[in-house]
Amino acid sequence: MNKKVLVTVFLLGSWTVSGIVSAQSVYPGQHQGKLKKETVAPLQAESFDLKDVRLLPSRFRDNMLRDSAWMTSIDVNRLLHSFRTNAGVFAGREGGYMTVKKLGGWESLDCELRGHTTGHMLSALGLMYASTGSEIFKLKGDSLVNGLEEVQNVLKSGYLSAWPEELINRNIQGKGVWAPWYTLHKLFSGLIDQYLYADNKKALTIVTRMGDWAYNKLKPLSEETRKLMIRNEFGGINESFYNLYSITGDERYRWLAEYFYHNDVIDPLKELRDDLGTKHTNTFIPKVIAEARNYELTRNETSRKLSEFFWHTMIDHHTFAPGCSSDKEHYFDPKKFSQHLTGYTGETCCTYNMLKLSRHLFCWTGDSSIADYYERALYNHILGQQDPETGMVAYFLPLLSGSHKLYSTKENSFWCCVGSGFENHAKFGEAIYYHNNQGIYVNLFISSQVTWKERGLTIRQETEFPKEETTRFTLSAENPVRTTVYLRYPSWSKDVKVLVNGKKISLKQKSGSYIAITREWKDGDQISATYPMQIKMETTPDNPNKAALLYGPLVLAGERGTEDMQAPAPFSNPALYNDYYTYNFHVPAHLRTSLKLDKKHPERALQRVGRDLTFTTEQGDVIRPLYDLHHQRYVVYWDLQSE
Repeated sequence: MNKKVLVTVFLLGSWTVSGIVSAQSVYPGQHQGKLKKETVAPLQAESFDLKDVRLLPSRFRDNMLRDSAWMTSIDVNRLLHSFRTNAGVFAGREGGYMTVKKLGGWESLDCELRGHTTGHMLSALGLMYASTGSEIFKLKGDSLVNGLEEVQNVLKSGYLSAWPEELINRNIQGKGVWAPWYTLHKLFSGLIDQYLYADNKKALTIVTRMGDWAYNKLKPLSEETRKLMIRNEFGGINESFYNLYSITGDERYRWLAEYFYHNDVIDPLKELRDDLGTKHTNTFIPKVIAEARNYELTRNETSRKLSEFFWHTMIDHHTFAPGCSSDKEHYFDPKKFSQHLTGYTGETCCTYNMLKLSRHLFCWTGDSSIADYYERALYNHILGQQDPETGMVAYFLPLLSGSHKLYSTKENSFWCCVGSGFENHAKFGEAIYYHNNQGIYVNLFISSQVTWKERGLTIRQETEFPKEETTRFTLSAENPVRTTVYLRYPSWSKDVKVLVNGKKISLKQKSGSYIAITREWKDGDQISATYPMQIKMETTPDNPNKAALLYGPLVLAGERGTEDMQAPAPFSNPALYNDYYTYNFHVPAHLRTSLKLDKKHPERALQRVGRDLTFTTEQGDVIRPLYDLHHQRYVVYWDLQSE
């Protein structure tokens, strides 16, 4: 962004009862019967609905449970308070301090972004309901929608926000204001997600009224005014309008989506030019996601080409080893890559949006390299964004040697990455499996179960990956069904071994592809796949002596303890302005960042200890996956010394 226990028992009970446990975007293949404008672009793969996938016990489900506990702990009245205050429908003694505890940080009543968290929460509750089937998330989402309906009815004209419409007027006039359309985007997306994921038809009525208001507001404006207005950050509001057009078929919403086409940003991509400069990264990515939706809905080849060009440009030149991007939220010259390993790298919202874009591109291409990126970013950034002790989340993923993750607070943060964080940990099931007419893709090795209703087939995946190299599948079929199971053959592995019903099968495929197993599958059939992992080294483009270590897809980090970590570290200090953005890590001057190894055989420098992915070196380093490093300092990019 520019500028428990009770809940856990409820969730576990829900999974037990359902037997087989079944984002903020619209992906091809999803939401059958709810879209008047379906995808017309050719596809290699389609997504399963999130409700058709259930997580089984794993680190991912642990994160989801912590996320659900935090989400459900935030009172609906607190999330609606700024909306009600804006509309004048709230009355309370002494400003309501006796009845409603105010949200702080970016949700405070004098912050121009107030209300964005409610939008994220609408999406997250819808995603969590789809992911678990637990009514608690449906009921809370319904309560939020009901409250927003009351506010919209009072404000009239279809407008809905936690702040006065004057902020939009200021934006139109080119006056200083902090991203009003960005904030509205979260509401548009949240209400759309409530309809798509939680079947809330009232949410669709509210968001179409918002769309009507936006059309009436913007249609009379001149082209000069349009260009002036969209210089201000507007998030993915154009993606939301494309999605609303897809749901309703109303051409006015498509007009709105095209209205937010940002010429200065997208035109260079049309010419396949990397003109990113030092632009704000997370302002940039959502605009490309909108182009991806445009391609899917219209088959506009220019939108496809620029989306693919942008994705490859990001991955090849602007992405750190953990799959994240940006330094202090901005692009930088990749020729100076190693100079940007700071305490402010890896804004989480950027990775959140890159994963969304990746899902679209994978549906078009079925390219395993896209799944490779998705896996790396998911494990090394998103999974490790959440503090396992408190459930709080980090704004950045610092790559400064000796830094540590800096977490939000429950009452006084509500940053953009807190909002996207609610969603991140609610939708881990959405990219594990895909399907097409020929078969089903297994892209991620996460304990889970998918139900393919059209084929009468359920696949249960059980694994302790990445602690172990083997993942196992059990197929349940109503009747024998002939289809193909496409097992991803990751670029990080080789000499993969696959067994079907205990018998080894011959593999012709190589890493960076898919292992296709075609046969008539019967109830009880089993597959096991073993993916050997090795230690590898990834140097920065400009400095061959600065490198990160990886074990399979996992970025490894060296433990560096807690020396000079000053309270309230590792948590943000709400008393300081933009604490996450100006934080002093107080890295000890004597902290060692060097590592001796043979560059041709980096694996010789590390010895694995036990099963918990812990490694040691002769220097006495303890090295573990980055997602496991919390509440202490770490080193990701080492200064290499030859042995």
